[in-house]
Amino acid sequence: MTTTDWTSDVKGNGQYAEVNGINLYYATHGAGRPLILLHGGLGSGEMFGPVMPALAERHQVIAVDLQGHGRTADIDRPIDIGLMADDIAALIDHLALDRPDLVGYSLGGGVALQTAVKYPDKVGRLVAASANLRPDAIYPEMRAQQGQVSAAATEFMKDTPMYQLYQRVAPRPEDFPRLLDKIGESMAKGYDYTEEVRGLRVPTLIVAADADMAPPSHYVEIFNLLDGGLRDGGWMGEGRPKGGHALAILPGLTHYNIFSSPLFAAVALAFLDQEPS
Repeated sequence: MTTTDWTSDVKGNGQYAEVNGINLYYATHGAGRPLILLHGGLGSGEMFGPVMPALAERHQVIAVDLQGHGRTADIDRPIDIGLMADDIAALIDHLALDRPDLVGYSLGGGVALQTAVKYPDKVGRLVAASANLRPDAIYPEMRAQQGQVSAAATEFMKDTPMYQLYQRVAPRPEDFPRLLDKIGESMAKGYDYTEEVRGLRVPTLIVAADADMAPPSHYVEIFNLLDGGLRDGGWMGEGRPKGGHALAILPGLTHYNIFSSPLFAAVALAFLDQEPS
């Protein structure tokens, strides 16, 4: 993955929405059934630059910069996916959207999942990529790296595309160390979303790379919670998961390039655009 893969400008109609005390930035691309697109930690909507044309070909893509990320300035509250899910629900109301689909990656995948859990009547379909149920699902060496995320890592981050993009687009570029501190605090907290996912009422596609931050077996576990992978699907699909859920493990990818892969766009669109059963 090169820096230009996701730090180049992605032209869209950028606006702000005042929701929940935050000035939330979003950029609109294309036309069609609405799709809210949520980036990963330390990123912004620009992460999806390589796949945006495909996503926007048949959808109105609303790429949101989450709290403290991209063009959305931070506010005085933790980086918490439940609170950010409230922001997305409020944005859906603000834009008067009728059950838009949600597509999220990593941090954004967690936010998308929580939005569907808390506000199922506001969401059409859900695609959650590289989002985990529990911290212990992540490889131990990656947990150790996450434990080092804090303002003290700012100097080390200066050569990364995350830092360079933040400096270019953030309302307060000097807030990057603060964002690192808050992301580090968020990742250090324990969580377990098993029961919330088990009760999901929104048709959901779980997506992961075959060399993701957690092993493929973890994403199969999530699929099991959604009634998937428990029996043969049948000639007519009668054994498919109840609720219309699905799983995709994408070959040859990692946590750090899945979001910009044509494979990701292809499986997401295939799931979102299928006819209701």
